[in-house]
Amino acid sequence: MSHVPVMLDPVLRALEPRDGGLYIDCTFGAGGYTRAILEAAECRVMGVDRDPEARAIAQQMKPAYDGRLAFAFGPFSIFDAVMEEADSSGADGIVFDLGVSSMQIDQAERGFSFQKAGPLDMRMSRSGPSAADAVNGLDLRDLTAIFRVYGEERQARRVAQAIVREREVEPITDTLRLAEIIAKAVGGKPGRIHPATRAFQGLRIYVNDELGELMRALAAAERRLKPAGRLVVVTFHSLEDRIVKNFLRERAGLVPGGSRHQPEVMPEHAPSFSLLSKKAEAASEAEARENPRSRSAKLRAAVRTNEPAFPEPESAYPGAPSYQRLVEIAP
Repeated sequence: MSHVPVMLDPVLRALEPRDGGLYIDCTFGAGGYTRAILEAAECRVMGVDRDPEARAIAQQMKPAYDGRLAFAFGPFSIFDAVMEEADSSGADGIVFDLGVSSMQIDQAERGFSFQKAGPLDMRMSRSGPSAADAVNGLDLRDLTAIFRVYGEERQARRVAQAIVREREVEPITDTLRLAEIIAKAVGGKPGRIHPATRAFQGLRIYVNDELGELMRALAAAERRLKPAGRLVVVTFHSLEDRIVKNFLRERAGLVPGGSRHQPEVMPEHAPSFSLLSKKAEAASEAEARENPRSRSAKLRAAVRTNEPAFPEPESAYPGAPSYQRLVEIAP
């Protein structure tokens, strides 16, 4: 199945590509957003992705755009260093399409899917520690925290206990075995959501340090956008959306936590962003019918002001084990 960019029209409306502009597609994937941006205006795009397959797709696309497409290989926060090295004056727009792509899920050998037989991998970059390293090497406490915090799994401890027990019998190295272990631990009647969904999500987020990368990339976008430059982010689950929402609201001068009884207060730091909308935009009903992946998508967008960037944000989820711990225990 070919990759269909999620919320493509709303993304383009929020980004407003213009002739002569420089745009950063921080989650290049199959190049869907990049193609649309390059065709919407006589502009330049720098794609960023840590997936080797995305790099190959970018190389194939380059000849069609006559020097207007560049590509940086690495996690999406790398664009900060790339732009600094290039001594760029800044970007006119930056877009993120977060989470795992259908291109990755559809390939059983990538190990993202609990419905396809494959090695327990889940690495977007195809390098570094894998999901198997985490499942077989982390202790009960860390596994529980990963499933609870990143997977929002209510039975996180029971899932972690089952994994620790089963890996003593034999190392867990494939997706279907892990999915079966989780399903038995969670129990209950089969429903619309597979019992392994949340635990697999938590493991994938942890193995790829997705939330840490997101926070670093948002801060980098704040530094690298020109005044009036636009930041557009499409999220697919509550953890990502919460980070993006709080980041933008804080930088727009709204402190999270206000209510009708206690209005939001203005911080001392001058706003570095102006929100295009206080509420996230969802995919249309028509798109949700045609592209099931878009059903959980939320789009948030903001415009950069002339004010200085805020200080670098701290970790949003201090209760979860650090990615560095996995690096240290991996073979």
